[in-house]
Order: sequence, then structure tokens, then C-alpha cells
Amino acid sequence: MSQNSPVGVIGAGSFGSVVANLLAENSDVLLYARRPEVVTQINSEKQSAGYALHPRVRATNDAEDMVAQCLVLFPIVASSGFRDTMRSFSAFLRPYHIVIHGTKGLDALPNSSAPITRKQIKTMSEVIREETVAVRIGCLAGPNLAHELGEGQPAATVVASRFDEVVQTGQRLLRNNLFQVYGSDDLIGIELCGILKNIIAIASGTLSGLSLGENARALLISRGLLEMITIGKALGGNTEAFMGVAGVGDLVATCSSTHSRNYTVGYRLAQGETLEQVIQDMEEVAEGVNTTRIVKQLADYHQIQAPITRMLYRMLFEDLPAQRALEGLMKIPLGEGDDVNVL
Repeated sequence: MSQNSPVGVIGAGSFGSVVANLLAENSDVLLYARRPEVVTQINSEKQSAGYALHPRVRATNDAEDMVAQCLVLFPIVASSGFRDTMRSFSAFLRPYHIVIHGTKGLDALPNSSAPITRKQIKTMSEVIREETVAVRIGCLAGPNLAHELGEGQPAATVVASRFDEVVQTGQRLLRNNLFQVYGSDDLIGIELCGILKNIIAIASGTLSGLSLGENARALLISRGLLEMITIGKALGGNTEAFMGVAGVGDLVATCSSTHSRNYTVGYRLAQGETLEQVIQDMEEVAEGVNTTRIVKQLADYHQIQAPITRMLYRMLFEDLPAQRALEGLMKIPLGEGDDVNVL
């Protein structure tokens, strides 16, 4: 394989589809979908997840052939199915492959009655390392709302890896006149930025659902950033990552856009729908729901100050009304993380 070989994107959801289009500006692209009928439909209609596809994108469900052709792979699937997807590709991957994921979620032991510790949760780069022989691993994170990328609006992202070659390859493949690509060697920190901001985005949607204003959102974002940094440092990330494009940049975008799935969850809950109703009605996964569950249990075990996460957990999983959750958050002094009694 050479630098002119096609690039593989694993996952034909909304973000996978727009990333495929971005990559197609510079390379031929193979877009993997598991079901044959989906592949046939994509190739016949030349669109995926509602987005018209670049002529250089072709869909496939042949994992072995895809990996044989592609030196670089971008897995972009929901965290709940990420480990199984990597297992299905593991027999074909080799140490020379470059794997750059774009999934903003956590993997945790299912249905465990024991407390969740850092050892029991994995970022997607850690899952790739556990399930495959891939060595050169990276992630893609930033203010990258699929809807805007699909419309060709200007944006930027960060490719993070411990390997300079992975960062440089990601930049070469993705960068164009309207899409800037920055680099970082803080793989865990950049991953955690994309993961943790989804919690705050649900809370931001809740504010909008309650018809509150931008002053309240600014307060939430500033307090949310502090909480992200606190949790991120406890999980092994560096503060600097949260102050950049993948941190505060992604946080502001996701907390402000009605196109964000996590924002939409919070908005609809504040409008009176149940979590079950919202999840069943959504075509794609809002990663922040599962992330809130995992991070709350992690914060409890490690005694991390995370008042927004804890209050949001009560709203999502313990039927605390959105208005009461907001009142509870407003009573927490800056810098203090103890839960407030709002019942």
C-alpha cells in the first residue's frame, strides 16, 4: 500500500459520512457499512445518512478487502458497538495500519454491580489497542457538527496521537481550504474533551427547553469547562487540551447548536418527554447519556467534584424534574462540588 491507496471509514452514520466526504477531497474513500442492503442503497443513490456523497466515495461491507486496500482507517461508530466492530476487523488489521477514530464515548464493563474505577473504563483508543494489533492509533476531535460539515461550512478539528506520523497523516488526508486540522500528542486528553463535553451539552439543551437565556448558558459553559478539566485530569488528561479547539471549542459548539444530539436530549427532557421516549425516537446515539452514567459512578468512587454530572444523572436516571435540577445547580457555590438537597 502507498500514500495513494484509498482511505477507509468504518461507519456510515452522519459523522462517518461527512468525514468520508472530507477525505474524498484528497483521496479515494471506502465507506464501510455492515448490512449489504445499506451498501447497495448508498452506492446506487450516492448518499448516506442524508448527505450526498463525493464521487470518490464507495460503500462496502467487505471488511477484509477494505483493510487490505487501506493503510489508514477511520472508525466512527457508536461507543456501544465500538469494541465489537474492532473485534470484527481485528483479524485483518496489521501493525502497519494507522487507525484514527472519531467516536466521542466511553467503553465500560456492562451491568457491573461493583464501583466503576478508571481501570474499568476505556477510551476508544484503549479499546483499539486491546482488541487489535494496531500500534499507530489516533483520534479526531473538535467542533465538528455533522450538519455544518455536510453543508461545507468552515470548521477545524484536532488529530491527536502519540505518534507524529499519525498526526501528520491525519492532517494531510483531512485538511482543505475550509477545514483546518491541528495536531496534538495528548491522545487521552483530546479524547476526553470530546467525551466529557457531551454531558454539558445535555445540560445546555435543558436550559433552552426551560426557555432560559444566554446568561445562564454562559454560566453553565464556564462551570462545565471547569468540571471537564477536573474530571479529565483525574482520568489522565492534561489541562491544556481542554483549553483548545477540541475542548472549549467543541464545548461551545455543542452547547449552542440545535443540531447536536446531546443538546436535543436535554431540550426534549425539559419539554416533558421521558428519556425512554427521546432515545427511542432518535435515529443515532446521543453519547452523553451513557457518558453521564459512567462518569457519575466514576466520580463517586474517586471522590471527584462533579456537581453538573451528578445533578444531570439525577435528572436522566432518577426522575428529578429539569427545573429542580437547575435550581440545585444554581445553589452550588463556585469551586464546591457537594450535592445540594433540592427535594
